[in-house]
Order: sequence, then C-alpha cells, then structure tokens
Amino acid sequence: MKYIEQRCPPLPAKIAREIADKAVGRGLTAEELQKLVDLACEEYMGNLIEPGEPVGTVTAQSIGEPGTQMTLRTFHYAGVKEFNVTLGLPRLIELVDARKVPSTPITYIYLDDEHRYDPEKAKEVARRIEFTRVENVVASAYITAESIVLELDPDIMSDKGVSVDQVRNVLKKYGKVEIVREEPPTIAINTGVVDLMKLSKLRDRILKTKIKGIKGIKRVIIQKKGEEYMLLAEGVNLKAVMKVKGVDPYRTVSNDIHEIENVLGIEAARTMLIREMMSVLLEQGLDVDIRHVMLVADIMTRNGTVRQIGRHGVTGEKDSVLARAAFEVTVKHLLDAAAKGEVDELAGVAENIIVGQPIHVGTGRVNLYMRPYVIKKSGGGNT
Repeated sequence: MKYIEQRCPPLPAKIAREIADKAVGRGLTAEELQKLVDLACEEYMGNLIEPGEPVGTVTAQSIGEPGTQMTLRTFHYAGVKEFNVTLGLPRLIELVDARKVPSTPITYIYLDDEHRYDPEKAKEVARRIEFTRVENVVASAYITAESIVLELDPDIMSDKGVSVDQVRNVLKKYGKVEIVREEPPTIAINTGVVDLMKLSKLRDRILKTKIKGIKGIKRVIIQKKGEEYMLLAEGVNLKAVMKVKGVDPYRTVSNDIHEIENVLGIEAARTMLIREMMSVLLEQGLDVDIRHVMLVADIMTRNGTVRQIGRHGVTGEKDSVLARAAFEVTVKHLLDAAAKGEVDELAGVAENIIVGQPIHVGTGRVNLYMRPYVIKKSGGGNT
C-alpha cells in the first residue's frame, strides 16, 4: 500500500487496496508491481474529468440522444395473462419523474438456499406470498333465504394451496358456516339477515375477505434463472415480503424506487435507480456509459429523498431565478422573484446564456488577469 501511494498519490484508497490485495496473492516481482501500478495510474488519470468540463451537458446529451431511439412498448411474460412490465421510453420517463407508483409495480423475490433449487419448495413460498381472497377460489356465489352459498373451485384451490377449512375459518365471523356439499365443495353461511339489499352487500364483503398472503401482491409466478428458481410478484410490499420464511432478504428488490427508499434507505434507492435506468437502456440496445446515469441518480437523491428532474423537483429548486424561469412557467417564476426581491448570482449555464455572458465551463472558466507596465525602449530616452 505504501509503495502504491508513493508511486501514484492521486489513486483512491479503494482502488489502491484492490490492487494490493490482488498483487499479494500472485507473488509479483518489483518490476511487475511497478508496471501494474503505472498502468492503473495511467488508466485512472485518463478517466478523470478535465477542469471546466460541462459534465451536466455531456450527460444530458449522452442520455437524451439515445432516448430518441427508444420504443414505446411493454414486455409481456409468456403464458401469464395480463402480466406486463413497462419498458423503453415510458419506463425511463417514469424513473426520472420519480412517480409515486410505477405503472407496473413488480417485486423480484429471491429465495434462500433451502428453497431456491426445488420448484415445489419455491411454489410453497409463492403460495405464502400471493394475496388470496375468497372471490379468487369461488366458482359461483348466490343468495338464498338468510344464507349466502359459495361454490368453491377445487382446481384453483389446489393451485393456490387453499383448503376448505381455511375458507371456513375466515368466514366464521359472518355467521354460522356449514358445508352443504363435498363435491364440488359448497359452503353456506347462515347470516341471520333477511333484507335482500343487506345480504347482497354482505356477499360482496365476504368475497373480498382475505384468506392468506401479503396485501398488495396480486400474483406470483415462478421463474428459473440459471440454476435457481426465483419469484416474480405483481405488486409491491417489500417490508412484508422480506419477512416471509424462505425469502432471501439480501437480494429481494422491487422496481418501485420510493418503496426501496422507505424500506432500505436513500443509498439503496440511488443504486436501484442506476440499475433500472441501465437495464432499460441496455434492453433497448443503447450503449450509454454508466457514469452519465450515475450523475442523474446522484442529482435526484443528493438531498436525502428521491426527487424528480422537473419543476416540482430538481429544476424547481435551483437557486437561480432565470434558470427556473427558463424551464417552465416563466412569468410565474419572474413575478414571484420580483415580489420577493431575489438576486441572481449568474453562476450557472442557463442564466449566463440568457444575459449573453460567457458560461463558466471550458475556456469560460478561466479569467485572465494582466498587470500593465511600461516597457522602456533602449536608447534615445523615449519610452
């Protein structure tokens, strides 16, 4: 470490430590180590930003131009009715707008060692997670005198792992429950209510009653990823999902950035923003350097909450009045600033362009100072 620090002082400690760890195990000679450090130093220095480089403009161009090539489409999971994932431009807009609820909320659930290699065990976890109501397992429901009769669907019950006893137990609070028929299983609930309107409302309430599962998770499908099985859940409830037996909480994530922020914190939300934006761009075959996306995520999360890039977020909170006015609702910004007597320091790019001054990037970053003095001519006494 000392040698690396002497040889290349600008190299960050993390990279220096990584080089040291890898070099120690390989028994490199002094000459090889020197060459390795010099190459790493050259690579690092070559990747640094030049002073005065307009990184914001370069980032905007690097993401905006490929963004024009993006398609407006959704991805459909084969064999699963109405299970879609928003991709392409709509997903990118959704991310930079920091929408409170994504159009297709999905939780990617990874399983622990015991459950990830066996499809049956993965199915057990899926059944524990999937939110199941009475209406999901009922083939038909009708009203008779003082009773509500539910005819259950044995195939769906077996698929969702629900037993007749489970259904009977959740219905006990509505009245006396008895099994009328074994095949197909039919349950009658004697409610003691005579009024037809009240019975109809009660039937609707009974159908909405929860049997098991996690609120917010509408459907779960099992997917094989390499050697292991994982679950894709339609809907989001990260806190509850992580507590389910068989779930690996260290890898389980959702595509809802605000949910990640609330459950795992702002750093996790920033990481997920980068991951989601990169996956959208790569899925479309667009090659954007991750550092541009990292800059966007940094700006969106720098004050500790996820904010949109727009007038209600990053742009609307700029110090410069002219920069805010240049973006949207121009007159309102100018009138508000005039009423408050705000001062614009003209420190940014947009406001300097508006007033016709050089912008403070590139050569505009440099000020030249001269000290004029008299140059004496040799001979003749003239100056």
